[in-house]
Amino acid sequence: MVEAQSNQDGPVAPLWVRHPKSLHLIAYSVAALVFTGQIAAVILRGSDWPTALSVLLAGGGVALSWWRPWAGLVVTSAASFAVTAVGHDPLSVWMMAVLVLFSVTLRGKQPLAGTGIVAAFFLGAFMTLGGFRGGAIVGAAALFSAIAGGATGAALRIHREHWRTLEERAESAIATREIEATRRVTEERLRIARDLHDVIGHQVAMLSLHLGAAEIGLPADAESSRQALVSARSSARAVVVETQRILALLRLADDISEDEALRPTPALSGLEGLIASFESIGLDVHPSIDIPAGFVEPSVGVTVYRVVQEALTNAYRHGEGAATVDVGQRDGRICVTVENRVGHPLRGSGSGSGSGSGSGLGLVGMRERVESSSGRLTIDSDDGRFRVHAEFSPLGAVVR
Repeated sequence: MVEAQSNQDGPVAPLWVRHPKSLHLIAYSVAALVFTGQIAAVILRGSDWPTALSVLLAGGGVALSWWRPWAGLVVTSAASFAVTAVGHDPLSVWMMAVLVLFSVTLRGKQPLAGTGIVAAFFLGAFMTLGGFRGGAIVGAAALFSAIAGGATGAALRIHREHWRTLEERAESAIATREIEATRRVTEERLRIARDLHDVIGHQVAMLSLHLGAAEIGLPADAESSRQALVSARSSARAVVVETQRILALLRLADDISEDEALRPTPALSGLEGLIASFESIGLDVHPSIDIPAGFVEPSVGVTVYRVVQEALTNAYRHGEGAATVDVGQRDGRICVTVENRVGHPLRGSGSGSGSGSGSGLGLVGMRERVESSSGRLTIDSDDGRFRVHAEFSPLGAVVR
């Protein structure tokens, strides 16, 4: 048997699995060699025509089995009676019948039925016309050769089907992984586009407005300062144009509606609506939302919203029971905590301060988003509870 080889993509199926007809060709080639050798022996020995006819009968059964497996198996096995009747050694006919049996069971035919047919003809010829010639050893050899042929063919067929099942599962897993990764990338591109449109676009527009006000308030003789402000306003307009170009690239080929693409960027004020959307699909949420009254950097508000969204998504998909959401301001920081019971293990979960990234796409995206807003993320999974905790400075300063 050809051993399976391995490469960087995983194990490679054996050659005979990738080319299933090869074993059939080998079996029939060996049977043809046995038949040819037996015919040559008949000619060289000058055997009578009944002997030659019995060998031809076995060879005809082998050929017939290529198109009609059961009929060919019966004819080849029955030839053992003819060979034994003329007093010839039936070993060559037994070999051809066993090879046909191997091919028949390898094709998926019933191995017990095929083995029973061959064993019955072998032992019948041995015990009747053969008169137990050769003793118990010959009878046992006839029986176990039939069992070996049928069992080997059936075992190789099962092994081949096992390989095919593994390959189908691997292909399905790869396809599912690629679909999930594509979906995650598309969602993140859309989120980035919204952030650029509403957060950065708004800030640049306000910058241009203030520059214009400063230009108007300059004294008449401050020409150099006025030129600097004009250049700054021109640069701000260039940033707006470049941002629009980036937005077009991010949204290119996204299968989303125009309303979806232009939906406003989420913020702290949208947390209650977000929680309500999860409750509408069956997730039991216990919220405690205390939105800070002071100024919160828009990018921080977006990140808080996304952390709650991703954590509730994980709770809905993998958790059990109710999920608790706590958002409030403590010690000058915005603290976000989402906790739920674990129903199915989450990839990428673990204890720590968020220094290591998990292998789950959602958790990786959550961690990267928190770090991009200078926040700190902690993910814990202890005692059957999964907990996501994030802390931010309202002004986007680094949280240590």
